[in-house]
Amino acid sequence: MATRSKSSQRWLKEHFSDPFVKKAKAEGLRSRAAYKLEELVERDRLLKPGMIVVDLGAAPGGWSQWLRSELDRLNPRQPGRVIALDILDMPGLAGVEFILGDFREDEVLAQLETRVGGQPVDLVLSDMAPNMSGVDAVDLPRAMHLSELAMDFADRHLKVDGTFLIKLFQGVGFDDYVRELRRRYAKVSIRKPAASRKRSPEVYALAQGKKAAMT
Repeated sequence: MATRSKSSQRWLKEHFSDPFVKKAKAEGLRSRAAYKLEELVERDRLLKPGMIVVDLGAAPGGWSQWLRSELDRLNPRQPGRVIALDILDMPGLAGVEFILGDFREDEVLAQLETRVGGQPVDLVLSDMAPNMSGVDAVDLPRAMHLSELAMDFADRHLKVDGTFLIKLFQGVGFDDYVRELRRRYAKVSIRKPAASRKRSPEVYALAQGKKAAMT
């Protein structure tokens, strides 16, 4: 039987002692990441009854699960829609429309656009990340490519005055990406929710008030 590396053992110890992992398990949530979204959404009161939300990089479903619950709580008569997509499969969630596929492929993107059906999207979320190799020169360009695709999707489908929330990794290309967001949105904030691990280079860019035309 293979023994785990020291780094793997350290990650497992950190994971199972993490208060957000324990809380998610106790509350029946699929992922501790739900608490990142909860903090980001509630701080700026981003959810409204009847919203159409697209969740990119959704598996294992923590964000979609929390969103569906919150939208139902806000107004069960106006449940809105949660459309989730990921390259990894995930067990179904009642009231969540899931698409399995690679967002980088035109066919999968077309499937998502068909599902949206020409309706203006109120909120686009992206928690997408590539499989990390630990080599920044490889990982950061892959992550930035996904971020650019998510921005393009929001350009085409997010309604004017809509909101775009995306996970970014600090490093090469980060400042240029944020600059592009500022051309497109009235307000852009960089946030680090409490549930994000301190050593992680991830941050979240919250872009609010999509402009009718880029400046």
